Amino acid sequence: MINRELTPEEKDVYNTVATHPLQSWEWGDFRERTGVAVRRFGTFDGNKLVAGFQIFFHAIPKTGVTVGYIPRGPLMDTELFAQLDKICAEHSCVFVKLEPNVSVTDPKVLQLIQNPSFDAQKLTSLFPGLQLSKKPLFTEHTFTIDLTKSEEELLALMHQKTRYNIRLGQKKGVTVQEDDSPEAFELYLKLTQETTRRQKFFAHDENYHRLMWDEMKKSKIAHLLTANYNNEILATWILFLFNDVLYYPYGASSDKYREVMASHTMLWEAVRWGKAQGAKSFDLWGALGPNPNPKHPWYGFHRFKSGFGPAPVTFIGSYDYVINPPWYKIYHALDTLRWMYLKASTFFWSV
Repeated sequence: MINRELTPEEKDVYNTVATHPLQSWEWGDFRERTGVAVRRFGTFDGNKLVAGFQIFFHAIPKTGVTVGYIPRGPLMDTELFAQLDKICAEHSCVFVKLEPNVSVTDPKVLQLIQNPSFDAQKLTSLFPGLQLSKKPLFTEHTFTIDLTKSEEELLALMHQKTRYNIRLGQKKGVTVQEDDSPEAFELYLKLTQETTRRQKFFAHDENYHRLMWDEMKKSKIAHLLTANYNNEILATWILFLFNDVLYYPYGASSDKYREVMASHTMLWEAVRWGKAQGAKSFDLWGALGPNPNPKHPWYGFHRFKSGFGPAPVTFIGSYDYVINPPWYKIYHALDTLRWMYLKASTFFWSV
């Protein structure tokens, strides 16, 4: 096996082995436009690319050091960490956050830890410097819908109330369509601002969304769906379609006409749209896992998604590969203060 940095000419072949849309070449191009440094590497068996990953380096302002991030990348191994040691030295990297796109039931990870059930501590013990992350960025759990099943089979798996709400929305006249026009995207931005204010959560700024949409749309990874009722758009969702998997990363909605159940109709039509595009699976991009707490701020999203009868998936988790321990402690102290400030600002703004 040969490991080396990839060239722009290898973009298309790299995308065939990328493990997730956030590992796609286009996502890397988008992040470069936001000021993040991006490096891409591949593993070759002879002349054939068999695996790859990209790492993002985020500069910590006024320090001269960076933090690395590999979102939804491959399973860790000794060769990966050997590469990280070399790359991170070039970027004065404090630590690398790794959140592999690997479930706890994946045979490769069970073989790696030599255990019939997943053990995160056993995994960290295999690689010096690796520890469980103090602050995961991705959720540990998600839901997936098997799009190879027929519509009748999928409807049968749903909660009865979910089927009822879908049919109610259809009966009321809610329609869903793909609309990648500039006008639809501008409305998506507007509804995103409304949604974040209403539900009081943090979201990326407008420039982030514009650059993301520009890069991911032109490669036909990103698609925008709208739910329409009474000549108004009530919800806008951005979906990613990548390597036969559909993803639901971004959604926004109006607070009007909630009684017509536009979001239920939207998700069902997203399922039908994905099947028509040839997708095999639909990743709903996050869940709370088993025995969710009804008081959790995401519980409403979790319950909404669970009504569609999806399969639960648990990932192996979030890890920090610590290269500079003193700076690692400083970084987390500063990050804690930053979030205290943001939450306080949100509170005072809301009152």
